[in-house]
Amino acid sequence: MVVIFSGIIENVRQKSPLVCNMANIVTVADCAAVTTACGGRIKVLSDCEEELIGICDGVNINMGTPDRHKLEVMVQVGVMANNFKKPLLLDPVGVGASKIRTDTAVRLMNEVKFSVIRGNISEIKTLITGSGKTMGVDANVDDKVTEKNLARAVEFAGNFSLKTGAVVAITGSIDIVTDGKTAFCIYNGDKMMSSITGSGCMLSAMMAAFVSANGNNILNSAAAAVCTMGICGERARKRLLNDEGSGSFRRYLIDEIENISQTDLEREARYEIR
Repeated sequence: MVVIFSGIIENVRQKSPLVCNMANIVTVADCAAVTTACGGRIKVLSDCEEELIGICDGVNINMGTPDRHKLEVMVQVGVMANNFKKPLLLDPVGVGASKIRTDTAVRLMNEVKFSVIRGNISEIKTLITGSGKTMGVDANVDDKVTEKNLARAVEFAGNFSLKTGAVVAITGSIDIVTDGKTAFCIYNGDKMMSSITGSGCMLSAMMAAFVSANGNNILNSAAAAVCTMGICGERARKRLLNDEGSGSFRRYLIDEIENISQTDLEREARYEIR
């Protein structure tokens, strides 16, 4: 039997990849904590720092808290990461919520080649069409992936992956990770994950570490990151006492990411391949 995620977590912990993160200031501390917990290291970029990009193992561009200077820097960082041939992840947070976000995302897609693009379904739709509508940083309720529209969503994500050359990860109640040829439909996770600010940003930060340590298999390492986050969310929820809420859940989630083993991932991941 082929073990799809064999060695992925172990590689992260053995290689301890250094990820340069264009951070969302709302979630920068949590992203740093998750990156460290999973076995990686993180440097937060505030400008296009050639020395850091040159020595890092991967780059994560998060569009969560933009200003005009920062958005320009994102393009510069993306181009430089391409020049250095670094794995590069885009998290188009809130794309479709404002013109400046959407215009910058379109520019990024035109000028930069990404290894992975991770967002909710509304954000990915906006990247494809150049316009869209999101509920702030959350998916529009009309867009959400369900069992009923899953096949159509897999095809949609796959076509976008083939067009861009990037692995596409659409996260929600059902997660889809695809390279246009193979798609993982992932069923791990807990509803409480959507109640904490920045769970998607945390996933992108961890995914960048997974991909950076397993660059020979971007699809499987991106899917492994999604499964890992979902498993840890399930475990964190089980730890909550009656008087504990989202603050405790966030703390337990990070603890579980630090403690999950390769064996745990392979045993508890729930997915199908299409």
